[in-house]
Amino acid sequence: MSHARTLYDLLVDAEALTVVCHNNPDPDCLSSAFALGRIAAAAGVDEQRILYSGQISHQQNRAFVNLLGLDLQPFDPDAVRDRPAGTLLAFVDHAVPGANNEVPAGTPVDIVIDHHAVEGIDARFVDHREAVGATATILAEYLSELDIEVDTTLATALAFAIRRETLGFLRGVTLAEYQAVAGLHDRVDPDLLRRLSNPSVSGATVDAIADAIDNRIVRGATLITHVGRTNERDALPQAADYLATLEGVETAVVFGIVDDAIHLSARSTDPRVHVGDALAAAFNDVGSAGGHREMAGGEIPLGIFADYVPEDTSLIDIVERVVTRRLVGALGLDDVETDVGE
Repeated sequence: MSHARTLYDLLVDAEALTVVCHNNPDPDCLSSAFALGRIAAAAGVDEQRILYSGQISHQQNRAFVNLLGLDLQPFDPDAVRDRPAGTLLAFVDHAVPGANNEVPAGTPVDIVIDHHAVEGIDARFVDHREAVGATATILAEYLSELDIEVDTTLATALAFAIRRETLGFLRGVTLAEYQAVAGLHDRVDPDLLRRLSNPSVSGATVDAIADAIDNRIVRGATLITHVGRTNERDALPQAADYLATLEGVETAVVFGIVDDAIHLSARSTDPRVHVGDALAAAFNDVGSAGGHREMAGGEIPLGIFADYVPEDTSLIDIVERVVTRRLVGALGLDDVETDVGE
């Protein structure tokens, strides 16, 4: 039996569905949750909720939620811990309780659909495909196989998510992404897709990217930089995307302090580097980090740094030294000469 049919049969026997997004959900996660809800509705599950934690701060993510009218609820521990019998718990675009989500470690999970490199997945239904470029690709496949009607809003959400997750079909893309988008094409709203692709950018995001440019150091083909302290968490991946295009740079890592944690975002086109493995090696003993060969991220609690006064610039200095040293070691750059940006 196919994954799609197995999932559908599991949903038929359910009374309710709770979908938990990963922290600070992106379009791939959000559209996948949206699509899973549509499959659940077709299977007769009327009671549904989509929960998220963290922030929806990236301008594209905010536009995605607002323009598509997605019904999201802040994460509620009781909804997971004390869910009634017959309520299925689903993860999309992440896989393990306590890893990039607020669900307590060890919580039983019913459904996991994901494309990230991760170990330790345990659920009644698992579709884990590291080879595909987006979780939305998997959900689009399910909708097609189950012959579930896809309206303009859902089709546009999935198509945009696939495009965004693969950086315009340039990163991690497979034949499955092209097939998924081809199947959605006739129902995609071009105007809505255009508006999702070109949202306004806040001044704070521009400032954070400017700080990343000013603070950059380059060792060989690797650029490492930080934005100091910022409220714009999603400026980090945007800065990484931009700085990875700098002439001579094949790997870019950007980090910064957001609230009570250090966040990292990495991009690479260097075939010798797997940035997901590199970030995991550098920080998994103190936080959570990892991802794909071309794209990765991480989050590290401030821990011993938290005793410093938040406004104390020495905190930023110490974080910069410690994080940079770990990155240099994990990326094998100890003997590579450093160039400092001007």
